[in-house]
Amino acid sequence: MAAPLNNLRILDMSRVLAGPWAGQLLGDFGADVIKVERPVCGDDTRSWGPPWLEGEELESGYFLSANRNKRSVTVDISVSAGQTIIQDLARQSDVLLENFKAGTMARFGLGPEKLLELNPELIYCSISAYGQASSRADEPGYDAMIQASAGLMSITGPAPNEPGGPQKVGVAISDIMAGMYATTAILAALNARSISGRGQHIDIPLYDSQVAWLANQNMNYLLGGKVPERMGTAHPNLVPYQVFQTGDSELMLAVGNDRQFTSCCEVLGLADLATDTRFTTMRQRIANRDELIGQLEIKFRERDTNYWLDSLLSQGVPAGPVNDIGEVLTDSYAQEKCLVREIRNGKDIRVPSVANPVSFSETPVCYERAPPSLGEHTVEVLRECLGYSDAKIETLKNEKVI
Repeated sequence: MAAPLNNLRILDMSRVLAGPWAGQLLGDFGADVIKVERPVCGDDTRSWGPPWLEGEELESGYFLSANRNKRSVTVDISVSAGQTIIQDLARQSDVLLENFKAGTMARFGLGPEKLLELNPELIYCSISAYGQASSRADEPGYDAMIQASAGLMSITGPAPNEPGGPQKVGVAISDIMAGMYATTAILAALNARSISGRGQHIDIPLYDSQVAWLANQNMNYLLGGKVPERMGTAHPNLVPYQVFQTGDSELMLAVGNDRQFTSCCEVLGLADLATDTRFTTMRQRIANRDELIGQLEIKFRERDTNYWLDSLLSQGVPAGPVNDIGEVLTDSYAQEKCLVREIRNGKDIRVPSVANPVSFSETPVCYERAPPSLGEHTVEVLRECLGYSDAKIETLKNEKVI
C-alpha cells in the first residue's frame, strides 16, 4: 500500500534543523519534498563537518541527519527569476515550509499573503525564533540560546550545590521540537483544508515551542509557585528516579509507583525501607529524598550494573544502563528493530540513516531517497513539476538563477 502522504508535495525552503526535521518527517510519510537551497553553498549544515560522507564535500553528518527523502533544487531567491520559480512551485505544492528570519520571505515577494493569493489552498508554515509578529520578531535565534533563554538550561545539569552549572541538551532539542510541532500543525492544517478547501499560515516560534514542552516543570511552578531547579539526573516528582553508581558503571533507576518501590527494596535487600513511614508513599519519599537516596547509593555500589539490571527487571522494576550512542546503534535491539538503515544515493554511495520510529500497520514509512547532493534534482523538478523547457532551464543556469 502507498505511504500515507504520497499525494502531497512539500516545498521545503528551510535550512539548518527545525524546518528540515519537519520536512524529513513528512518525506518519511511519503510526501514529495522539494528542498530549495542556495546555489553553490546550499543549506548551512552541508558544511557543518566533520564527519563527511566518504569525503563528499557539502555532505556532512549533520546535513545527512535531517534531509532524507527530499529532492534538492538550487534557486537564487534574491533575483526576480528565482522568485518566479518559487511562485510557480508554490502553485503546484500543498505545503511551503520556511525558517528565515521574520519578514525575509515577504521582502522577496514570497510571503504568505502573496503565495496564498497565488494558491489559496497552500499551507504556509513559518518557523522563527520569536514568531512573525511579536515585539521580538526581528531578533535572530539559534537552538542553544533558546534552550538557555526559554528555561530548559535552568533545569538541566548538576544541582546548584554541585560543581558544574546549567547545561544544554546534547542535541539541538529546541529545533527538533519546533520541527515536531510544525509537523503536527501542518497535518492539522491539511485536515482543516479538507473540510474548508482553504489553506492558511502557520506561525511556529522556537521560543514558544521550548516553553510549551517544559510540561510538568511548567505546571510545578504554576501550581506550587516554586521555581524548578537543576537536579542532575533526579526527578522533581518521583523518587527514586535517577542515576546510581554501581560497582563497575552507572545505572538509571526509574521507580514510578509504590509497588515498584517495594519490589526495588526487596531486590536490594532493603525490604525494611518499603515499610518505613518516611518512604512508604511517593509524597513521603520526595520529602525525605536525601535520606533514602543515601542508603540506596551505598547498596548499589556493592554489585555490578548487569547484576542489578537482571535482578530489577526480573521483578518489574524499570531500570536501564547508561549506554553511549555507539552501544545504542549496534546492540541486538538495534539490529532486531533495524534502527539503522542504509539508502544508496545518486552516486551509488551507501548512506547510513537512523530509522523513523513510527510503524504503520497499513501504510509504510519511506526510505526511498538518501539526502540529496546540492542541486541534484533541479532540472528534474523544473521539467516535471513546472514543465520548463530545456532552453529555459539552460538560460536560468547561464544567468546563475539555478
